Parts: sequence; structure tokens; C-alpha cells
Amino acid sequence: MIETLSSNDYFILLCALLLITGVLAAKFSSRFGVPALVLFILLGMLAGSDGIGFIHFENIKLAQLLGLFALVIILFEGGLQTKWSTVKPVLLPSLSLATLGVIITSCIIAVAAKYILGLTWFEGMLFGAIVGSTDAAAVFAVLKGQNIKERLGSTLEAESGANDPMAVFLTLLFIEFILNDATSITYMITNFLWQMGAGLIIGLTFGKAASLAINRINLDSSGLYPVFALAFALLTYSVTALLGASGLLAVYVSALVIGSHDLTYKHSIFRFNEGFAWMMQISMFVILGLLVFPSDLLDGTIIIVGLLLSAILIFIARPAAVFLSTWNLNMNWKEKAFLSWAGLRGAVPIVLATFPLLAGLENSQLFFNLIFFIVLTSTLIQGSTIHFFAKSLSLTGPKKVTPMHTLELISIGKANAEIIEYEVNEETVVIGQQLKDIPFPKDVLINAIIRKGELITPTGNTKIENEDTLYILVSRKSEQELKNLLTPDNTAKSTRSFIKA
Repeated sequence: MIETLSSNDYFILLCALLLITGVLAAKFSSRFGVPALVLFILLGMLAGSDGIGFIHFENIKLAQLLGLFALVIILFEGGLQTKWSTVKPVLLPSLSLATLGVIITSCIIAVAAKYILGLTWFEGMLFGAIVGSTDAAAVFAVLKGQNIKERLGSTLEAESGANDPMAVFLTLLFIEFILNDATSITYMITNFLWQMGAGLIIGLTFGKAASLAINRINLDSSGLYPVFALAFALLTYSVTALLGASGLLAVYVSALVIGSHDLTYKHSIFRFNEGFAWMMQISMFVILGLLVFPSDLLDGTIIIVGLLLSAILIFIARPAAVFLSTWNLNMNWKEKAFLSWAGLRGAVPIVLATFPLLAGLENSQLFFNLIFFIVLTSTLIQGSTIHFFAKSLSLTGPKKVTPMHTLELISIGKANAEIIEYEVNEETVVIGQQLKDIPFPKDVLINAIIRKGELITPTGNTKIENEDTLYILVSRKSEQELKNLLTPDNTAKSTRSFIKA
């Protein structure tokens, strides 16, 4: 009994140390010029039995389960943060990249894998399918905080959120082809239409139901609202997956719907899921790193073949997929070049690489090692140079503005008033005006102003300056009028930044 408790205590201590190290890695990743997820993977490899030896982990089935769970959380958080108003203009190129782009990439990599590795056609197509999609976790993490032009950032986020289902579908399909030659083309087409169509419909339905339930229910604790929203994400995935449709697509679509609604405790829901998604990213990439033996990756064959396949993916397959799938879709060559370079691989290919292992396919361990090497190469080379590449092509925009959000000191479930936090930016029309001269609605009160880290008690003579943070008490009925006052109607970009959280 004592030995069991001691073992549990060591496990909890180890989890604490890994999370602390992961958070510190995320903190300093930008200084190193390396995406945080690469450091998480290296942390797992270092802690594994082939590294320092702290953890001996080889439970592939458990790693796959935890990976899928983490992907659900990450997709849900990414969907919440992605606004429909920014996705709608780029919906067509995003969907084309998420479907046709994945197929083109998979086919080119399949041909390369067949002739380089001496695989059968089905095995080559399986290899191509596994690395065919960009990764939501990698894209969301790398783009967060970057001032990439909104059109391109939204395209990448929507593509990465929507193409995971295509990769999962193709991977399972070719495993089925390898194990059962009798699988028909009719079955393949029917299954694809059902997975995508049902996933979309169920995602929309659960997203609307969740938004309605969150606003209608009156919970005793504000901390229960984020848990309630997260439960809907897990419910959406599980119900959809049990019906044989794409649970990942359903989760992302439902999150888009939920994030576009005004919700009770919306800011708390967003912040909770952001923190939880970070925790799942750290956990997932560390666990995936534990599955790999560094000595296997340092094998000469893995390095040479891995670099060759990475080069084909980065410089041939992805650009071909982007230029062909966005043909005649109103994108110039610079935008297409950037989308080609920003096609990051990440957790999804590694998680999908566990499927052949569990199926007991020949060459499955070779697949896993090569795919892991390709993911590391893609993330390290492309992920660390995305901002430089965008800047070189003049595809960066202005500094991202912190959106206006509600501080839930007073809940809309308890009172008809809220406190708004608003960060003044260059497009705010009241800059330079004194508070007494600004025609605020009668039931609006400026409670405090934070200026250069100092608290200012506002008076009628106080002038609004750029980068001020205003804390405004407002009744719900005047909230939209306040937004219209602070946000010029003719500035679409600024209007989009005033989304209540």
C-alpha cells in the first residue's frame, strides 16, 4: 500500500515538473526562435527511456487516446477564437485546401514514398495520407500573436481546423484497403460524404444548442460555465464519432457557432479553454515525444530518407497543392507562396501514425519514425520562419488589437450591467478628447484608466490617449451604443475587434 502511494506521489511530482517545464518552454520559445511545440516534443524525448530515463512509456493505444482527446480540446479552443466574420470571406479557398489540397499533397508524397521506400501503392498512399494535412495545434500555436494579414491567418486556421477529418478519413480508408482488398470505391465515396456531411450538420446543431443552453441556464458558480461549454465539445465529438461521422469536424464547427454568439461568462469560457488547450498541447506533445527513441531518429537511413521526404513535402507537394487548389480563387502569388510555406505538420500526423502500429501493419514502425522526423523538420524549419517569410513578402498587418471584452464582475445572469475592458488603439475615434466632451450613453461610467502601467482616476478633464485601457461600467441595453461610439462604422477591421468575450 505504501509503495503504491509512493509511486502515485512520484507520478504527480513528475506531471508537475513536466507542466512547469512546458510552460517555461512556451514562455521562452519566441526568444529561441523555435515553436513551443518542438520544445514540448524534445522534452518528451529527453524524459523518455532513451533519454534521461525518467519515464518508460510505450502504450501506443493510450497515447492515441490522449492525442485524440487533446485534439478535441485544441480544435474547440481554436474554433472559439476564430470568428465567422473572418472565416466567411476565405471559406472557399480554406475548404479547397482542406479537401483537394490534402488529396494532392497525399498523392505526391505517396509516389515519393513508394519509390524511395519501395512500398506498395496502398502503403504509399497510406504514408501520404498521414502527412497530407496541416495541423491545427501547430498552426494555432505558431500564428497566435503574429501580425500576419488577417485574410491569410484566417485561411490557414480554417484550413487546419477543417482538414484533419480528411486526413483521418484517408488514413483509415487506406488501412482498410491494405487489410481488406474487397473495399469498394462506392463504399469510399459514401463513407466520405457521410463523414463530412453528418459532421457539419451535427456540429451546427450542437453549437446552436450549446449557445442556447449556456445563456438559458443559471448556474450558482461562474466557474461552472466553462466546464459546461467544454462538456458540449466532448459530447459533440463523441456523439458524432459514434454515428460514424467526423467528430473533429463537428467539434470545430460547433466551436465556430458558439464563439460567434454573445454568451454568459464568454470571457471566462474563452480563457479557461485557452489555458486548458495549452495544458493539452504540452501533455500531448510530451507524450508523443515519449513514444520516440532518439537513437532511432539518429539512424542514418531515417535522417537521409526523412530529409528527402521533408524536402519533397515542403518544396514540391505543399506548393503544388496550394497553387492547384486555389487556382482562380483571387489569390496572388505572394499569398500562395506564404500559404505554401505555412503548411505546418504537427500532432495529427504523429497521432495518425499510431493507427498503422495498432493495426499491426508491416513497416508501421518505419512509418512512425519517418513521420515523426518529418513533423520535427517541418515545424522547426517552417514554424520558426513564418513571420520572417510573411514580412519578406510584405504580408504582415498592423499590430493585433486586444479585443474589447467583458469582465464578469457582474454577470448578465445576475444583473443588467457589465464592466467592459477596452484597449484604445489608433483607430479609436475618441483619442485626444476629454471625457466630458464624449457623448457617452447616460448609463455609462468610466471607472478607471490604466496608462503605461499606472492607474489614473478619470475626471471630466481626462483626455483619452493611445494604448489606454478603459474600464467602463455599462448597462446591457447601452452596450451596442457604446461599441458604435468607440468603433467607427466605416472601419470594418476595427469593428471586428469589438467582439464581446
